[in-house]
Amino acid sequence: MSSGFIFASIAGNAALVSFAVYMLFVFILAGLANRQQSGKSFLNEYFLGSRNLGMWAFAFTYAATSASGGSFMGFPSLIYTHGWVVALWIAGYIVFPLVAIGLIAKRLNQVARKSGSITVPEILRKRLGSDTVGMVATVLLVFFQFFFLLAQFKAGAKIMTTLLGEVSAYQTAVTLVDQFTRPIPWVGAADADYLLCLLVFAISVVAYTAWGGFRAVVWTDMMQGVIMGLGVLLLLGLALSQVGGVGSATAELSRQVPPRDGNATLTATMDLKAPLALVKGTWFELSEQGGRQRFVRLKDSVIFSNGRKEIENTPIILVRTAIENKIELRSIRAQIDDNLPVSVSDLNVVGYEYGDDKPGVYVSAPGPKSSSGLGFLPIMLAVSFFCFWPFAGAAQPSYMARQMAFKDVPTLRHSIIFVAVYFSLIYFPLIVVFTCGRVLIPGWEIDADRIMPEMAAYLTSSAGVPWLAGLLVAAPFAAVMSSVDSFLLLVSGSVVRDVYQRKNPDVSEAKMKKVTYLTTVGVGVLAVIAMLNPPQFLQDLIVFGSGGLGASFLMPVILTLYWPRLTSHATVAGMLSGGGTMGVFYLIGYVVNGKFSGYELWSLHPFIWSVAISAMVMVLVTRITEPPQAGLLEKYFGKTVNLD
Repeated sequence: MSSGFIFASIAGNAALVSFAVYMLFVFILAGLANRQQSGKSFLNEYFLGSRNLGMWAFAFTYAATSASGGSFMGFPSLIYTHGWVVALWIAGYIVFPLVAIGLIAKRLNQVARKSGSITVPEILRKRLGSDTVGMVATVLLVFFQFFFLLAQFKAGAKIMTTLLGEVSAYQTAVTLVDQFTRPIPWVGAADADYLLCLLVFAISVVAYTAWGGFRAVVWTDMMQGVIMGLGVLLLLGLALSQVGGVGSATAELSRQVPPRDGNATLTATMDLKAPLALVKGTWFELSEQGGRQRFVRLKDSVIFSNGRKEIENTPIILVRTAIENKIELRSIRAQIDDNLPVSVSDLNVVGYEYGDDKPGVYVSAPGPKSSSGLGFLPIMLAVSFFCFWPFAGAAQPSYMARQMAFKDVPTLRHSIIFVAVYFSLIYFPLIVVFTCGRVLIPGWEIDADRIMPEMAAYLTSSAGVPWLAGLLVAAPFAAVMSSVDSFLLLVSGSVVRDVYQRKNPDVSEAKMKKVTYLTTVGVGVLAVIAMLNPPQFLQDLIVFGSGGLGASFLMPVILTLYWPRLTSHATVAGMLSGGGTMGVFYLIGYVVNGKFSGYELWSLHPFIWSVAISAMVMVLVTRITEPPQAGLLEKYFGKTVNLD
C-alpha cells in the first residue's frame, strides 16, 4: 500500500471524526436555542432572536453569513482559474461592512422596531402601507435568494465529497446509492458520491436550522467564524512553507499558461484480462514540445470493458508546464501511474480565448478567460465589482435580518470595525493560498469548485499531518453551513410571515410553529431537487443571486428608509425594474455566451445597469404619483416632513 493511500485514508477518517464532532456541537447549540424559545413570542425569537444581539454575536453572525460557500469554494476556484487579478475582483469586500452596515443598519433597525417587522418585505409593506409592495418583495426575495441557496447546497456537497472520499464506509454507501439512483431519470445523471453528500448535508443543516431557529444560527455562526479564521491562517502557513514563499510561487506562476480543453482517444496498449477503470483526474505524460512538458488529465471516469481496445472522444484537458517549473512538474509526476497500459492520441483541443500560450497571464490583468477575448477582468468590470460587493451586500435581505436584530448603536459601531478586519484576514490570505495552489496541485480546472478541500487535503498530507485535513476543511464547511441556515430562515420567514400569516391573521402560535418547520424543510427539499444536476461554476450562482437581490432591493430599501416622498407604486416599479433588468442581462448573456452568465455591456456588470434603471424609475414614478398618507409620514419621520 502506497504512502499516499495511507495518508488519504488517515485524512479521510480524521475528517469523518471531525465532521461528527462538529455536527454534535451544532445540534447541542440548536437544542439550547430551542429551549430559549419557551415563554417568548415564537416568530420574534425564531426569526430575530428577540432583537438583543450583542457585539460579538452580531459581528460574528454577520461576518459568517457573508463569508459563504462562495467565499470558501467559488472564490478559491476563481483565484485558481484566473490568477492574481482576482484580488481586484474582491477588493470591494474590504469596505463591505463600512458600506453595507453603515449605510442603512441604524435606520433599518429603528424602522423595524417601530413597525414590529420581522422580515424585509414586512418593513416595506408597513412603511409604505401597501400589501402589493410586500407581496412583490416576497416573490423577488424568494426567487433570487433561492439561487444563492442552491450555490451553498452544491458547495456543501462538494466539500463532503472530498472530506469522506477515502472512508471505506462512505465508499460502500456510494456504491449502494449508485445502484439505486442510476435508473432514475434526471437523478441518475449525477455522480453517486455527490448525491449522497448532498443528501447528508441537506438533512443536517435543515434539521438544526428548523429546530433551533435564529438563535441557533447566531450561536453556530460564532463557532463557525472562529473555525473559518483559524482554518485560513493555517492554510496560508502550510501553502507558503511548501511552495517556498510568495516569490517562488509568483516566479512559477509567471511561466504558466492556461490549459487547453477538448478530447482525445485512449488506447489499451495490451490485452486486458479484466475491465480497467480510469478515474476522473487520471494523469498521462506526453512528449515535450516547445520547452514545455505536456500532460493530459481526464475530466471524467472511463472504463475499458472486456475486449475493448479504444475509447474515442474522451473529455480531457491538456496541461503544458514550463521545464523550469520544478514544483509543478514534481507535483504532476507524483500522481502518474507509469504502469497503466493505456496511451493517449488524437488530441483535439482548444485554448483560452484570452491567455492561450501566453506566459505571465496569471500574474497580470485582466487574467485568462476561456470564453472571452477581453480576459477575465477588464478595467471597467473591475470598477463594477468594487461597487458590486459593498452595495449589493447592503441590499441582501439575509444581512438586513441581522441588522434588525442588534441590541444598540455601540454594538453596531464596534461590529463595523471587527467585520472589516475579519474580512481582511480572510480574503487576502485566500488569494495567496490559491495562487500557490496553481503551482502545488495543477490540473484542477477539471472541477475547480473542489479546489479548497483538495488543497487542504494535499497540504496536510504533504506536511505529514493528514489528520489536520478535517480541521482545515471544516472552515469552508462552516462557511457554507453559516450561510445555508441564514438563507433557509430568510426564505421560510418571508413565506410564513408575509404570505401565510397575512392570509390567516388569527392563526394560533402552535399552528405557526408547525407551518414554520414545514416551510423550512420544504425549502430545503426544493433546493436538493434543483441541485441534483448543478451548473459548472458555483460562483456564477452566487453573483447572480446576490446581484439580483441587490438590484431588486438596494434603491427601494434606501429610499424607503430615507425619502418621505417615496410612494408604494414607485417602490414596486423600482423592485421590478431592478430585478427584471438583471434577469434580462443574464438572458442575453446566456444567448450570447451559450452558458449561464451576465451580459457585460461596455464591460460593466449587469448590477450597475440594474441599479441605475431602478433608481431612475423610482424617482420618475414618485414624481407622477400621489404622496403617501400623512399618518405614515408622521409615524416614521415625525410631524415636520419635507416632501421635496
